[in-house]
Amino acid sequence: MKILTILLSALLLTSCFGDDAPISNAQLGQVTFEKNCATCHGKDGEGIVKDWKKRQADGNYPAPPVNGSAHAWHHSPKTLLSTINNGGAKLGGQMPAFKDQLSEEEKQALLDYMYSLWPKDIQAKYSAQFK
Repeated sequence: MKILTILLSALLLTSCFGDDAPISNAQLGQVTFEKNCATCHGKDGEGIVKDWKKRQADGNYPAPPVNGSAHAWHHSPKTLLSTINNGGAKLGGQMPAFKDQLSEEEKQALLDYMYSLWPKDIQAKYSAQFK
C-alpha cells in the first residue's frame, strides 16, 4: 500500500509541472545550442566536415566538433566564453559573436551542455584542470 501511495503521489506531483515549469540549465543549453550552434557544429556537436583542421575554399576553417573529439575541451571556461562572445574570426573561423545575442545564463548553459557531450574521460581531465 505504501508503494502505491508513493507512486500516486509522484504521479500527481509530476502532473503539476506543465509547460510553466522552469527550464533546467541542461535544457536551456541544449535549446540554445540547437538554435544557434548546431548548423555549424553539428546536431550533437560532432561537426559537419570530416577534416575541421583544413581551410575551406574561402580561406576559413570550418567549425570544429564540440563533442570532445576536437580541441574545445583543452580551453578554459573563460576562453570558451570569450569565443562565444567574440566569435571565431581571430582564430581563422567564421563563428559570429554572440555577446549581444545570448544572455549570460544562455552562455553558461551552452558551456555546460558542451561539457555534457564530452566522453567521461575527457570530462574528468577537464574538471581536474579547470573546475
